Formats: sequence, C-alpha cells, structure tokens
Amino acid sequence: MSEVDEILKRIQSHKGVIGTIVINTDGIPIRTNLDNSTTVQYAGLLCSLTQKARNSVRDLDPTNDLTFLRIRSKKNEIMCAPCNEYLLVVIQTTDSTQ
Repeated sequence: MSEVDEILKRIQSHKGVIGTIVINTDGIPIRTNLDNSTTVQYAGLLCSLTQKARNSVRDLDPTNDLTFLRIRSKKNEIMCAPCNEYLLVVIQTTDSTQ
C-alpha cells in the first residue's frame, strides 16, 4: 500500500468522515471513496471555489497563498487542502466536529 493510500485510510477512519477525494490540477478526481456522481459533483464545484478563494487571497496580498479552505453547512463540513499538483477534499458530518 502506498503512503498516499495509508494517509487516506487514516483520514477515512476518523469519526464522522463521509468521504475523501483527491483531485488533480485538471479537476479530475483520481482517488475517492464516494460514488461516481457525487465525486464528479464535488470535484467540479470545489475546484472552482478553491481557485476563486486562492485568487482572492493573492489579490489581497500577492505574497500570500491559500493553504486551507473550510466550509461548514448545517449537515456537513468540507475541508479543502490545495497544493501545487493536487487538491485534497475531506467531507465529514458536523456532528463529529463539535
């Protein structure tokens, strides 16, 4: 098992985690434990949102960059960790984060 698989497995073992998605720079999900339609929907929307958030941070301060994006709704919490080549998305229920 690769190091990436071990890390994803460890993240998925946390209480309340619904799913994880790893997305490449083209917006294509390359690893997930969610069904295909849910994965494609999250990947498309979160890639766009993360890029807009990154651009906003850079517009405010060109020497700064987005390192983490956390979105909380009534039902779920979505955490996005962008890096140069990939975007890691973790979706969990809000009950376990209180």
